[in-house]
Amino acid sequence: MPSDPRLVYSRLLDQRRADIASRERRHRILGYSRLAAVAGAVAVVWLALAGHLSILWITIPIAIFAVLVAIHDRLLRILERRRRAQRFFERALARLDGKWAGTGEPGDRYLDPAHVYARDLDLFGAGSLFELLSTARTHIGEDTLARWLLAPAGPATVRARQEAVSELRPRVDLREDLAVLAEDSRTGVDPVSLAAWGEAPGLLERGRLHTAVWALTALGLAGAAAIVTYVLGLLGAVRLSEPAAIVLRDVFLVVLAVNGTFLYRVHKRIGAVVSAVEEAADELKLLSAVLVRLERESFQSPLLAALRASLDTDGEPSSKRIGRLNRLMELLDSRDHVLIRMAEPFLFWTANLAFAVEAWRRHSGPVVRRWLTATGEMEALCSLASHAFEHPDDPFPELVQPGEAGWQAEAPAPQVGQTLSSVKLATEPLLEAEAIGHPLIAEGRVVRNDVRMGGAAGPRVLVVSGSNMSGKSTLLRTLGVNVVLAQAGAPVRARRLRISPLAVGASIRVTDSLQGGVSGFYAEILRLRQILDATAQPGPQGAPVLFLIDEFLHGTNSHDRLIGAEAVVRGLVERGAIGLVTTHDLALAGIADALGERAANVHFEDHIEDGRMVFDYVMRPGVVRKSNAIELMRSVGLEI
Repeated sequence: MPSDPRLVYSRLLDQRRADIASRERRHRILGYSRLAAVAGAVAVVWLALAGHLSILWITIPIAIFAVLVAIHDRLLRILERRRRAQRFFERALARLDGKWAGTGEPGDRYLDPAHVYARDLDLFGAGSLFELLSTARTHIGEDTLARWLLAPAGPATVRARQEAVSELRPRVDLREDLAVLAEDSRTGVDPVSLAAWGEAPGLLERGRLHTAVWALTALGLAGAAAIVTYVLGLLGAVRLSEPAAIVLRDVFLVVLAVNGTFLYRVHKRIGAVVSAVEEAADELKLLSAVLVRLERESFQSPLLAALRASLDTDGEPSSKRIGRLNRLMELLDSRDHVLIRMAEPFLFWTANLAFAVEAWRRHSGPVVRRWLTATGEMEALCSLASHAFEHPDDPFPELVQPGEAGWQAEAPAPQVGQTLSSVKLATEPLLEAEAIGHPLIAEGRVVRNDVRMGGAAGPRVLVVSGSNMSGKSTLLRTLGVNVVLAQAGAPVRARRLRISPLAVGASIRVTDSLQGGVSGFYAEILRLRQILDATAQPGPQGAPVLFLIDEFLHGTNSHDRLIGAEAVVRGLVERGAIGLVTTHDLALAGIADALGERAANVHFEDHIEDGRMVFDYVMRPGVVRKSNAIELMRSVGLEI
């Protein structure tokens, strides 16, 4: 199979389109054939009425029609799956062409305005990182991917995901199958309620009630036998004396009264079980196709192998357990048949099946959450693997664990697709990027820069100055998004990226709130407080903060801005953080002088070319020496 993602996707898309065209021809032929069968049945009826044929000949066109319906239904199901596969590859090619924005799942429901970097880094929404990455078709898969983007994983977890993504990278067939099969469960499976149903306390515990149901079932069978014998006696099929007939009749009436009274008293409890399992069983049935597909796989990476193993319970695959529940549900659905309704007081059909369902839930319910978790993680890993496959030049980052024993010497840059097999020693937080670019910008337009912060010799803070539209904010987002990708287990848009564990805190797109009574400036200082608090409360991995602050304190006067900005940056650095701040106010460039070797100034420039402003988006050392605000105002027609 070619390694070029465009060639792979184009070839498979052509195959799916050809298959769809062939099956659509069969679809039309089967439709005409069904009409012909109906016409044949009409002809047989007409000939039978005319006395030329026996009406029994109509069984032939009816049988042919029934077979055609079964074949046609199967063809339509396959055709729908091929169309889903076609859409899967069309979306994949759209991502390669840079035309993906607005075509996928934006993940708006995960956007929390209080999150310390989600809105600032465009993690969710139209044209977001989530929309670019997500190929998940179930809500649990989307939930898992969103959770990985919102909270950094530790180095061990990241390396495990890197190995899993490397193994899944060439598995286009698996990703296609999951996308096709999981489509049914997209709107039909609520993972939260399904897991809660599996773990909920039993509604029908084994005990006196269960014993009573068994005893009354036996009594009901006796009552049913009594009434059948009584009726046969009335018909003369069996010989009964009058006393025997009266006894049989009375036994039937007593059984009917006893069992009917018992069913009336327990029907609410039985109904609660049936109502709960009907929705849960439908959801598990939709999910079972995905689980069956995953059960066929054998993986090498520890994470994937563990996820595959989690689908089995006591050596039995999840699909087999779900299959038993489906069979119980088929029997339970038959309770609406008129004969079952008539026999209910004697067979206790619904009650016995309700106890069987509760027994299934008692044994298999607690592992439903595990099945859902495995499905979600597999879909999230497949999303990252698709991204890795579609960007073969993006390497995995190199993780540097502060204070952990290991190699002290720097290792060579990782090759494309290579995962880190050991952890290097670092004593300071570190972010070292070569040719880093923004993954949401098309490769043909992205401008890459080198950035180094922290470590033994690098500055802890970069003060970024520059004119409007020169690329300052994009640089902050570039670093933030790539750090998020790195700590989610994905490859990054860089030639090389070495980082220690970092907790990102960003103040880039902070907005006011009219209803909340919060001004833009107050919202900004609340976010700064949130970032400072994160330095005092490190995450479970003890990660220092990477702060990304755009247009520092732009809502106040220059005097207060300079004093406040220097104090906040100094506080962040003294608490072990590293980061970047951008500003239009060149007075803030003095922060680097105040912090000495712990800070450095960098800038972006623009120049006039043929009467228009041109930006090269290249980061340079030092402080910018000119601005473009007046030129921009003149360019939109303002008289300055």
